[in-house]
Amino acid sequence: MADLSGNYEIRRFGAVSEGNDGYAEAETWARAVAFGFHESTRTPEHVAKSLATYETDGRVLTGVYQTGQVAAHSLPADVPVATFATFRKSLNIGFGRTLETRLVTSVTVRTSHRRRGLLRRMMSEDLHLAKEDGLAMAALTASEGTIYGRFGYGVASFERTVKVDTTARFSLGHQPTGSVEVADPKALLQLAPEVFDQVHQLTPGSLGRQEWYRQFASGSLGRDGKEDPAVKVALHYSADGAVDGYVSYKFLGWDTEPYTVEVVDLVAAGNDAYLELWQFLGAIDLVERVSWDEAPIDDPLAWALSDPRCIDSSDSRDMLWLRILDAGKALEARHYPADGRLVFEVHDSLGLAAGTFALAVDGGKAAVERLPETAEADLALDVSALSSIYLGAVCPVTLTAAGRIREKTAGAALKARQMFAVERAPHCLTHF
Repeated sequence: MADLSGNYEIRRFGAVSEGNDGYAEAETWARAVAFGFHESTRTPEHVAKSLATYETDGRVLTGVYQTGQVAAHSLPADVPVATFATFRKSLNIGFGRTLETRLVTSVTVRTSHRRRGLLRRMMSEDLHLAKEDGLAMAALTASEGTIYGRFGYGVASFERTVKVDTTARFSLGHQPTGSVEVADPKALLQLAPEVFDQVHQLTPGSLGRQEWYRQFASGSLGRDGKEDPAVKVALHYSADGAVDGYVSYKFLGWDTEPYTVEVVDLVAAGNDAYLELWQFLGAIDLVERVSWDEAPIDDPLAWALSDPRCIDSSDSRDMLWLRILDAGKALEARHYPADGRLVFEVHDSLGLAAGTFALAVDGGKAAVERLPETAEADLALDVSALSSIYLGAVCPVTLTAAGRIREKTAGAALKARQMFAVERAPHCLTHF
């Protein structure tokens, strides 16, 4: 518990499911989060289902509470004026390596209590706690793009919304090696985590998924807290009969023109599985369009289509934001495809990752040495910029051109681009 100038206090507590001690406090916290994100009032059943998944994830819930007089008729003091939550998952950092990461979510501050340092206090305290716990990385997804850079977060992956024309124009130049079959959606309660684990090991930028995802993909728990009977599921079977991909989808109705299928979740643990699931989607009778909100920017589908203009994509956006907590530990955790040596002068307003670090790579293996502050650096940058280039999705040369990185040795930005490359385009399918 922390005091904030005598007017507020911070409380941290674990998420618990209904029937356990502390449920009332967690339930009130969950309702404050829903209010902060402009959701309709959640039913008790919806809150209970959500908190049950949070308990499975091991989420730590943080609330800021008023300690003084509460204005007459306003929300009572047991409703937090600011919220924050964290849990841990693994982050794929390229070449099959993973790094345990602090995931930050449910960040809200009530409008009437803004500009009082509540978010800064919650965020800075939690990042320091995460580093003390031995973590080298934190991550979040941002509803607003101007908030988190000042806390050292940088955009590290992207996604886009696609609308794919599946009329006669849709044709893939791919010869199937496996098969796709329609399945009972509830099969994903077991299969979704198994298939996703395969994808997670293969995809830089991938984050381990929370409990909610298997329930969402299977139609067992929609965003409104109810079962979604519209969800359908198809499984991809590899040549040896193993399930290595699935698509969860639903038809949007006959009053939607063109007739559209919306992808709920598409997870494929190989190139063949990905293209063959798209072949299935493109062959659904009476459907003219397939939409997907979490498609990769660098998408093989565009290159496999005979007419790539079947894809309408106008909504590219940032997805995963990373925040390095321990520069030496994070840099040493990676594999690097190009050998070399670079010295980084890292600035960090929170003091977590600041310093001058020499990264030396030999045979792909990194050694990091902390140098005196007077040492000459090749690149000077904020921790947010280092966090952005860490997964290889953001180009150091581009950040140099934008003034986000200062190149002190000619050619150092290009060298960083080569060293920080990963084996395939980063993509994060996990929203949180």
